[in-house]
Amino acid sequence: MSNPIETRLTELGLSLPDAPAPAANYVPYVQSGTLVFISGQISAGPDGLICGTLGDDLEVEAGVAAARACGLALIAQLRAACGGDFTRLRRVVKLTGFVNCTPDFTDQPKVVNGCSDLMVAVFGEAGRHARAAVGAPSLPLGVAVEIEGIFEVA
Repeated sequence: MSNPIETRLTELGLSLPDAPAPAANYVPYVQSGTLVFISGQISAGPDGLICGTLGDDLEVEAGVAAARACGLALIAQLRAACGGDFTRLRRVVKLTGFVNCTPDFTDQPKVVNGCSDLMVAVFGEAGRHARAAVGAPSLPLGVAVEIEGIFEVA
């Protein structure tokens, strides 16, 4: 039987990827008490990694799409952490977004909005969160965006 979050994903025309496997010696998430800490999810879509540098070969809109892809991966990891039961989610606590960008690029918040807006669209009021949006001179595998998250669950 579908729960409200699965229904909302369908209404938004979204499907979650499989929860990505770790690329090195770490775990995809850790639960401590009621908090789930999800490791950084890199920008990847159905066609592979979303790579590039904001302010150089990528426009803000492409960065927003990359951040949204990170958000879908975060939600997929959350689903795994909750044993498939999204009703356990109490709120998105915090997102930290890293944007691969040139030194003079200053629209990191606009880029990370791709993920933030997704969290609110999917989870409603429980999706509102604290956040950091940080520029980086490079990210793993040349991806455009990486975002980690902290979620509160029952």
